[in-house]
Amino acid sequence: MEILEGFRIYLSVERGLSKNTVEAYARDIGLFQKMLASTNKGLDSFSKTDILDFLGEMKDNAYSTPSICRFISSIRGICRYMIVEKIIKDDPSENLQTPKKWERLPKAISLEDVISLLDSRTDSATFLRDTAMLEILYSSGLRVSELVSLKHGNVNLEAGFLRIMGKGSKERLVPINSRALDKIKRYTKELRPAILKKKQSDYLFVTNRGRAMTRQRFWQTIKKYGKQIGINLSPHTLRHSFATHLLEGGADLRSVQKMLGHSDISTTQIYTKVSSDRIKKVYTQHHPRA
Repeated sequence: MEILEGFRIYLSVERGLSKNTVEAYARDIGLFQKMLASTNKGLDSFSKTDILDFLGEMKDNAYSTPSICRFISSIRGICRYMIVEKIIKDDPSENLQTPKKWERLPKAISLEDVISLLDSRTDSATFLRDTAMLEILYSSGLRVSELVSLKHGNVNLEAGFLRIMGKGSKERLVPINSRALDKIKRYTKELRPAILKKKQSDYLFVTNRGRAMTRQRFWQTIKKYGKQIGINLSPHTLRHSFATHLLEGGADLRSVQKMLGHSDISTTQIYTKVSSDRIKKVYTQHHPRA
């Protein structure tokens, strides 16, 4: 029996939960299962890191704290079920903290790691597409959903900006650097026509079937490139790195807020804590009297 279906029965029969509650748990685990599938994992083979990656993406996609708490409860529930059924031996959700106990600091990688990632090469047939997507993600700080839904007409190659439709159908203009523009031009000239094979698509980034890239497929892609340089990478890691590095370089908070598409500046202020923590670390490591 499929794990998720067994979990449904367990919740309904053994725990006596209502139909609506069972369906809510199942929907949560279904979302988690989709993310796991994007990294070639299943419900019987995930780790605590996978849970944190999932919760991080949900936070980045503006899910509320109560929703995040429910995701955690659902994942803990299926872990208990799998332990009881001897599907797994160890509980990856053990000691998982609730959002109230989280230190609300986003993950960011170093500039050196970013350079290693964006300068890396592979023999993949889709390399030109993949490297253009990675470059855009870091150069403009897009959400992964905004990246995969980017249309050809949303890119202004001459002026150097992207027109993004973000959360709540709010449109914003985001600058894009010359490296990303060069990679987009090369991809659209050398690879995109070959992928489409005379098909038509409004979407900038397409799969070998000529369809728009999915969030799950891009998760697989970014994990692969991260593994190649030895770091655990996810789409929101590059978005967080974009914001952190801008602030460390002296950008003002309001400008970063607009580029990220945050409706509330308090969300953007989280990154100032990241920057100050890094400054403290450098001070402690290098000041002779620290």
